[in-house]
Amino acid sequence: MTKKRPSSIKRQIDKIKEELQEIEDMRPGSLTMQYKNPKDKKGVFYQLSYTHKMRSKTEYVRPHFVGEIKQQIKAYKKFKRLIKKWIDLSIEHSKVTMDITKRNAIK
Repeated sequence: MTKKRPSSIKRQIDKIKEELQEIEDMRPGSLTMQYKNPKDKKGVFYQLSYTHKMRSKTEYVRPHFVGEIKQQIKAYKKFKRLIKKWIDLSIEHSKVTMDITKRNAIK
């Protein structure tokens, strides 16, 4: 391993931090379209289901808020994906740094 590897990982982490700063409003969950009368597909309504603080929640969403809620859910999924990637890279960075330090101590 070379000393470039930790710096490469750091650059990737910095890029993730920049992307995280761009995220606006977000909320967890999934949005579904349902029917009051499913057989005839009449009476459309939207339902948002999510878990927060270990409690399951379901909320009705008015049709004019559907687009906004979809964007917030998309932002939340991006947030979760970026955080997971950041953690993975941080673990890798820590291991590589310890390995380099150990190799240098042996020399």
